[in-house]
Amino acid sequence: MKLIIVAGPPSAGKTAVIRQIIREFRKQDPAFLKIDVVRAFEDEELREEFGIPARKVYSGDLCPDHMGIMIMRDAIRWAEGISAGILIIESAGLCLRCTPYTTQSFGIAVLSAVSGSNTPLKMAPMIALADVAVVTKTDLVSQAEKEVFRECIRMVTPNIDIIETNAIQGTGMRYLMQAIARHPDIADAETITLRGTPPLGVCTICIGKKEIGWQHHFGVIRPLDEADNIYRGD
Repeated sequence: MKLIIVAGPPSAGKTAVIRQIIREFRKQDPAFLKIDVVRAFEDEELREEFGIPARKVYSGDLCPDHMGIMIMRDAIRWAEGISAGILIIESAGLCLRCTPYTTQSFGIAVLSAVSGSNTPLKMAPMIALADVAVVTKTDLVSQAEKEVFRECIRMVTPNIDIIETNAIQGTGMRYLMQAIARHPDIADAETITLRGTPPLGVCTICIGKKEIGWQHHFGVIRPLDEADNIYRGD
């Protein structure tokens, strides 16, 4: 079974890209998992449209990418149990710092061309560890804007493959499909690990403390005039 992890900010076109992948690899029995925080409908839409196994999980008070890491092994077991040939996991894509890609997976970072030329720099970690960057909505910007956007991606990671597309129509996605087809299946699910290190989640805000100001908090904190995070406490 192949493992595909799709990340990117909300409304970038992640589900539109996933629709094209499902159409291309429908004969390989794809399964879909959506990770979100409060509400999600992608699983219902893809199940109705393609008749594939699809489910979702809500993170609630937990960071959705951290939760995705926790339930990843269960998700793989679920997909293996229904004999899926491809498991597609769509992240919530909220903080732009998390990099949910794992070893033995094909990581896709989805960006919208209309989100501003500096967007790749703002979500650099999410792009840097991906296998490919898919830029959507390129039909809505000029050639010059596309070139600037592409160069900003290159500033983050010079050698990443970039695919520019109108994901609704599926134009320009042949290379993506070829890259997915070439990517090897999971060799040993028990040895899968994260490609990068996620952000620290060690602070008293995470456990519900509501006071503002670092003086009221412990763990990893950040005063305004400090250049880096510091640790306060025993």
